Amino acid sequence: MALVLTEEQQLLRDTATQFFQKNVPIANLRKLRDSKSADGFDRAVWKEMADLGFAGILTSEKYGGTDFGPVGLGLVLEQAGRTLAASPLVSTVLLCGSAVQLAGSATQRQDILSSIAAGEIIMALALEETAHHNPTHIATKAESGGAGYRISGEKTFVLDGHVADKLIVAARTSGKVGDKSGITLFIVDAKAKGVTITRTLMVDNRNAANITFENVTVGADTILGSVDGGSDVLDQVLDIARIGLAAEMLGSIQEVFDTTVEYLKERKQFGVPIGSFQALKHRISDLFSEIELCRSVVLDALSALEARRNDVPQIASLAKARLSDVATRMTNEGLQMRGGMGMTDQFDVGLFMKRARVAAATFGDGNFHRDRYATLEGF
Repeated sequence: MALVLTEEQQLLRDTATQFFQKNVPIANLRKLRDSKSADGFDRAVWKEMADLGFAGILTSEKYGGTDFGPVGLGLVLEQAGRTLAASPLVSTVLLCGSAVQLAGSATQRQDILSSIAAGEIIMALALEETAHHNPTHIATKAESGGAGYRISGEKTFVLDGHVADKLIVAARTSGKVGDKSGITLFIVDAKAKGVTITRTLMVDNRNAANITFENVTVGADTILGSVDGGSDVLDQVLDIARIGLAAEMLGSIQEVFDTTVEYLKERKQFGVPIGSFQALKHRISDLFSEIELCRSVVLDALSALEARRNDVPQIASLAKARLSDVATRMTNEGLQMRGGMGMTDQFDVGLFMKRARVAAATFGDGNFHRDRYATLEGF
């Protein structure tokens, strides 16, 4: 595994850095929050991101994408994490785009992937049904009838659900709740009769929704993949999303670290910078080592996806657990080293702390993935 970026990857990273710093600074998130934005993200900025090719990084050129691969998208997400940029990258590109790429029919790929790459469509994965991540706890039912299916059930924590044009819905076509088999994925129009979407604003000011399906009728052509075979697709999609989210958290961690070091150099106590105090030196040095380990873990995970290695599930859980833990710790330390001022809205560290908590819980927290890793390794 190479831990050094290619020239093209470095160029992409530099482009993403300039774009997010200039077009989507942290002030953009504050503006969305304070104005109580109905969308929760800037649609004009999203279109610019699509024009730069960010929305089509995982999509082949055949469908209008740039096909830069997982490492490329990870670099973009890392820079997005540094400015807390709110966008449909996770919901639309990482989750739904990957699902269609992996399991979509030729028609579904042509229609959906090209629209995603062009920034013309927003999609959301309707998966969760409990307060904690559990991809096999699917009680939503899809009953066969006539030429299609009728979907009924409730979903929670649907990222970007209230702004989505289409939903990928995980429903049970056989078996009982908790069974890995018997889950089928359907592509459902968000405005279909029987679909009720309620927006929920999370603590990090990002979008999520609760969605109810009441006898929603869909055709057999809306099935993504095979009947009862949805779990196999979900496993791959969720691992891609976990690694992508780990890359975003890496950017956030690095930003908090950098701004904290600057604060330690500037803030004076007893006539000297507080960064000269030995106790703080030890703490910040320890965090530096943690971040370097996180960087290696994330790049290895992205490389595993690119190479389609057999250990993707293990490295995905390792990356998600590690980054979730360090993101929580780094934001805690960043706030504490700023003292009481760190608790005020004047400092951005509070925004990073809130984002770290939500990102850590998304697609499974550290405890979930330590348990999953042990299971995958046969313990």
